[in-house]
Amino acid sequence: MNMKHSFKIISLLLCLFFVTQLIGLVVVGKYSPEVKQIVDSEGNVINKTFYNLPYGMDPPEGVTPASTLVSIIIAIVLAIVVMLILMRYKSEFFLRLWFFVVVTLALGITINAFLRGIPYSSLIALIIALPLAALKLFRRNIIVHNLTELFIYPGIAAIFVPLLNIWTAVLLLILISIYDMYAVWHAGFMQKMAQYQIKKLKFFTGLFVPYMGKKEKDNLEKMKKDKKNEGKGLKVSVAILGGGDIVFPIILAGIVLNSLGLIPALMISIGATAALAFLFYISKKGKFYPAMPFISTGCLLALAAALLIF
Repeated sequence: MNMKHSFKIISLLLCLFFVTQLIGLVVVGKYSPEVKQIVDSEGNVINKTFYNLPYGMDPPEGVTPASTLVSIIIAIVLAIVVMLILMRYKSEFFLRLWFFVVVTLALGITINAFLRGIPYSSLIALIIALPLAALKLFRRNIIVHNLTELFIYPGIAAIFVPLLNIWTAVLLLILISIYDMYAVWHAGFMQKMAQYQIKKLKFFTGLFVPYMGKKEKDNLEKMKKDKKNEGKGLKVSVAILGGGDIVFPIILAGIVLNSLGLIPALMISIGATAALAFLFYISKKGKFYPAMPFISTGCLLALAAALLIF
């Protein structure tokens, strides 16, 4: 891949990543907690926090950020184990069903954020989300895939933002970064999961940009001229960025948005994007890199700057 082509692909991925971060801030802002005074059963006036998340996704009462962090880590571990088991036994149907439910709910939460105030907004959002999720998972289309990715991770982040505070989110980023390094550089199962999704499930949880270099273009031209090659596939390279690399900075930025305001939150998003750009700059074609250590570093440097300034 020549430098000019590489720059275009990297620029596109960075733009998609940053736009998703911005959409995430908008969605989290729409679901910012509201404190209202209500009268309890004994006639006392008390303050109650409302999050207005649809589909029963409001955080349960009485949970602490520390306990939530432990629960998130356990849930991530269980999800990875279940994913590996289903891959081992080639249970594509259950994996597709699992992702279909998650994608539908995430899209519904994001779309509902923009429809709030309209009667039955959560139902309308779900009606819109269902065909989008089906199209994404069962009809392979790169444009639909990446466009829906922009709205999936903001919806997921909106669920977790009320459950954590800045310092538990920072610890989460550090732990995820350590896991990412182990999974990519040592165990190698992140690569296996990505390849399994693309080859077997025919979709990928993350941004996915195929590109054709001069060699691939030449092969395509030869296939067009040679009728014997009709119906044969053409291998192309892809640039990918996993969903976790996208959602975790949104979670931290969303928490900062609710705690410190818009400008510090934007600093987190810019820091994450700048760190990702640095990773792309030093990366080599054909190699897998754990993105989270770089993205987390960018987020934490931006957070330190925000805390110093604000």
